[in-house]
Amino acid sequence: MADEMVPMAGVVLDAADPKALGKFYRRLLGWEMVESDDNWVQLRGPDGSSKLSFQREPRHRAPLWPSEVEGQQMQVHLDFEVADLEAAQQKALDAGATLMDWQPQKEGVRVMADPAGHIFCLFLPGW
Repeated sequence: MADEMVPMAGVVLDAADPKALGKFYRRLLGWEMVESDDNWVQLRGPDGSSKLSFQREPRHRAPLWPSEVEGQQMQVHLDFEVADLEAAQQKALDAGATLMDWQPQKEGVRVMADPAGHIFCLFLPGW
């Protein structure tokens, strides 16, 4: 197995409250919650090949957007392709996301933050 490349199965995000963050992404994505306790939550995509997990990190700090030299730096962000940007943005807001003030692309992309402050982007096909 050491010489084989295996497909990435998922992403894990730190959060002070993994259950709350898991519930947010379940509302946003509609994915099934397959594991949930006080320290670990895992969602599985509809075809079972993608997973998004959340682990307890009591000292989690949200990154600054846009980044600043002295502030918490973003290490990863999630991208979600959507068919209707305005509808997806409203769904994210209704689920508890925040629309970020700084939007580097004016059309086709929205930069948002989940309730724990992790940055994610909604984008139209072709962006």
